[in-house]
Amino acid sequence: MVTVLPHATLWDLDGTLVDSERYWIRAEQALISEHGGIWTEERGRELVGNTLSRTAEIMREAGVQGLQNAEIIDRLGSAVRRQVAELGVPWRPGALELLQSLHQAGIPNALVTMSYSDNATAIVDSLPFEGFQAVVSGDEVRRGKPDPEAYRTGASLLGVHPADCIAFEDSVTGMRSAVASGACTIVVPNMVPIPASPAHLEWDTLAGHDAADAADAWRRWRTRQEQGRPPRGREKYA
Repeated sequence: MVTVLPHATLWDLDGTLVDSERYWIRAEQALISEHGGIWTEERGRELVGNTLSRTAEIMREAGVQGLQNAEIIDRLGSAVRRQVAELGVPWRPGALELLQSLHQAGIPNALVTMSYSDNATAIVDSLPFEGFQAVVSGDEVRRGKPDPEAYRTGASLLGVHPADCIAFEDSVTGMRSAVASGACTIVVPNMVPIPASPAHLEWDTLAGHDAADAADAWRRWRTRQEQGRPPRGREKYA
């Protein structure tokens, strides 16, 4: 039997491919502390999935004075890259294995992130194989997530339609972006809970999954789309 594969996969970075949200929160805490404020982990979780521009605006409102948005973004990005260099890349469980399985199956992959290009490149360059054929970063799009522009751009760079792709996400904002693009969206929750929705699928973890599992989820999703029957409630493929 011929296995029908998705034409491509589109990956969020922070929280999905790598467990780096904690690095970002530490960077935010350090910057706020310099300005005499306190930044809790709970406050940092509220920013998961936001664009860096929005993050910078919120940090200025929280007490970071004398710095423009671009300077705040640069400070945060640099702090995260230092942590990656010192502590290593915190891959999410199963992420490398799934990405490699997709690569070996001949499925092209694009990274679609709101992190800026310097941070995205640092992660891509650390891969032990050519995992991504395209990268879309937050400084390369006009409208960040939850707008679908980034995911549509990622699919376009790979020469495919979003509906022929799987998008992997971990946040509500990212999920909305991927779903709005038309991609089959698999959410793997991390730091923030994801509300039940008929618009996406959910995996508890990436660990133990390979290209065949991704293809199976994509085929089921495609069948529902073709039959005009959206899934009822939250569906899981563990």
